[in-house]
Parts: sequence; structure tokens; C-alpha cells
Amino acid sequence: MRKFFQEIKADLKFKTAGPGQKLSEPSRVPKERPKAEAAPKPRQAPTDEAQMAAAAALARMEMKPKAKAASSQDAIKSQVRKELMAEAAASEKGLSAEEEDFASPAKEGAAALSVSGVYFICPLTGVVVRKDKKEKHLREAIQSYFSVDPVAASIMEIHTFNKDREKVRAGVETMAKYLDNIYLHPEEEKYRKIKLQNKVFQERISCLEGIHRFFQAVGFETKTLPVPGQETTEEYYVLKEEMLTRLEDFKDYKEQLLSAEPVRAQLDRQLCVFKPSPEAARFELPNDFYNLTAEEIKREQRLRTEAVEKASMLRTRAMREKEEQREMRKYNYTLLRVRFPDGYILQGTFYARESVSVLYNFVREALREDWLPFELLGPGGLKLTDENLPFNECGLVPSALLTLAWDAAVMADIQAVGEEQPASALKPELLSRVQTLS
Repeated sequence: MRKFFQEIKADLKFKTAGPGQKLSEPSRVPKERPKAEAAPKPRQAPTDEAQMAAAAALARMEMKPKAKAASSQDAIKSQVRKELMAEAAASEKGLSAEEEDFASPAKEGAAALSVSGVYFICPLTGVVVRKDKKEKHLREAIQSYFSVDPVAASIMEIHTFNKDREKVRAGVETMAKYLDNIYLHPEEEKYRKIKLQNKVFQERISCLEGIHRFFQAVGFETKTLPVPGQETTEEYYVLKEEMLTRLEDFKDYKEQLLSAEPVRAQLDRQLCVFKPSPEAARFELPNDFYNLTAEEIKREQRLRTEAVEKASMLRTRAMREKEEQREMRKYNYTLLRVRFPDGYILQGTFYARESVSVLYNFVREALREDWLPFELLGPGGLKLTDENLPFNECGLVPSALLTLAWDAAVMADIQAVGEEQPASALKPELLSRVQTLS
């Protein structure tokens, strides 16, 4: 029976082998039969659901990490050491991030930065300054304001440049009490003198920056007076006699002092609009975005070494999430891009601890029609539904590409009306400044 089946198989193989040929003849290639071309089918426009699914899939593809060549732990540790030695060397030179960029020659083929740095808007001058120049500019702006209103300028100095808010509160309340006593009891000479070596004055007031300029601005002058019952003298602030005719001013000074807030420079969003680009998910950030100082380099070295060792350990999901949250705290700022359905990209700079609602407002302000409802999809197509969450808890730091999706029902209603829609949902003034991602 087995021989019978073998003969049948051999016969079938012989019949399918094609026409025979002599050994002396060149081999013939069998001719392929021409296939009839299928008529092209008309292409249908994708539905709204399909567009959203495609956007989510594209976002997932762009966020997929590229495969890296396997390397040994020794090689990784060696690379970490090299990077940290370079960082330490740069730190020892005392170069700022900006100075370092100018000091080192540009490398051939180096990727361009997505943004040149983090910038702030001075509320006093309206000037945009880089992060490392912010405090210097604020000082200069407040200093120049002394020629306009010395009392207001000194109050700004006290509230802005003393970082310990509890000390500021205690000092300001004590100073307000001094002013209140003068306003309520102008005839009492003891309230018109302040002993500079007084324990309360030394502990609560003298330690604050800007305090002495404030007393001079409100009408005090420094005098050396004899101590009653002793042969020694001491320094006092003494109110000028002419100030007794302006007692109402002291009431105003007290209110200004108690109600004042620190002068805070506003983060410049650096709003940009880009043409559709396959480079939308690529980010190159400057050092301004990282919350690492020279003192933290050694700690960072230890953390990186531990990370290498942990890479080979089996960790639970909770452990990984905790480490990711700790990693996110390294960043003070984040650069976010929102891609519209037509491919245009809206970019802005944000604090890492700002909430998602700030991004929704940022996008809404850039729209021609700010009433149009939309959703933002994070990396992987995840909907950002909780607008109260900060960016660093959503995995959106130090940078991220998001996708905007319109409300399908509303867009269907708009299309049903038949009104002609603009080419882009963004404001014309923003499109006039559109750039190309490099």
C-alpha cells in the first residue's frame, strides 16, 4: 500500500514539472501569464472615528522607543562616568548654560534645539528675559522705580528678594505696628524713635533685605543719640519733624506693606505654530528645562549607577511608577506640542506643575472659534480627561506631543449646515508667523 501512494506522488510531481527538455539545451524560464488589471475602486474619506483612531495610532508609533544596540553593564557604567565627568568639568568652570553654548563650537550634524531656552516677562518693564537673567533684571527694574515711588519700590524689594516668607510676614507685621503707633499716637516721642540694636528689631526686621531703604523712604533718618542714664550712645531711626504733618500717609504705607505681594516674572509661553512635519515628536531641549544644579551632580551620579543596577532587577509596577514620579520631579518646565487634524502644530512652554486645564486654555486662545469643543490625546492616544492633574503626573514632562480631536457630533452639525469652513482652525495672525520644524 505504501508503494502505491509513493508511485502516485511521483507521477503527480512529474506532471507538474513542466515540458521536458534535452540536457544540451539551455534552460527555459516559464512564461508568466499576463494578469488582468483590477479596476481601481473609488476611495472613500475616512470617518471621524477612523481619523481619531489613526491619530492615536500615529501618536503611539512616534512615542515608541527605538531599539538600541545591546551593551554590557560595564559599558553603560563607563558611559555614565564619562558624562558625569564632563558635567562636573563644566560646573567647575562656572559657565552658565548660555555661556557654555557660546564657548563650545557647534558640532557638525548636531540637532537644533526645539526652543532656545526658558524665558520670562518682567511685569514692571514688559521685557522678555532668559531664566538666568531674570532676577538681575527684576532688581534693576525695581531699582529704577525708586526714582518714581521710593516707598512702593522698597516694599517690592522686601517682598520679592527675601525668600523666607515666614520671616517676611513676621518682619512686615512688626513694621506695620511701628507705623500704626505713629499714626495713632503722634504726640508720643517714644513711638517716633526706633533703637537699631533692639532685640526685636534685630531678629525680625534688620535681617530683611530692603528694610533700611523703606524706613528712609517713609521719613526716618539715622541718628546717634545718648542712652538715658549712661555715657554711651546708640544708633536710632528718628522720624523727621515734617512727617508729623502727613500722618495719613503712614496709614497708606501700612496698608501697602501688609497687602503687597512678591513681584513675579511671568513665564513666557513662546507660542509657535509649525507646518505639518514628521519631526513633530522629536525634541531637543536646552539645559534650562532641567532642574539640576552643580551640587546635585554627585547625587545624580549615584542615581544613575543605581539605575544601571536596577535595570537587571525584576520590579513591580508600583515600584516602577514611584521611580517614574521621582524622575519627573527633576523638571521645572515642559515643552508641549499639540497637533491639529490638519497637521499644523501649536507649541508652548509650561511649568511642569501646571495643570492640564492651562493647556486647554492655551489651545482655546489660539483658535478662530474658541467655543468649538475638543479633546486632547496624550502619548499613546490616552485622553486627558482630568484637567486638574499637573503635567508631571500625566507623563507630559519634559516634553510631549499631543493630538487634538474635535467633537464629532458638533463637527457633523457644522458640516450639515453647509457653511464654508476656513482651511485651518488657528487664528490668522498665528498662521502668518508659521514656521518649519528643523
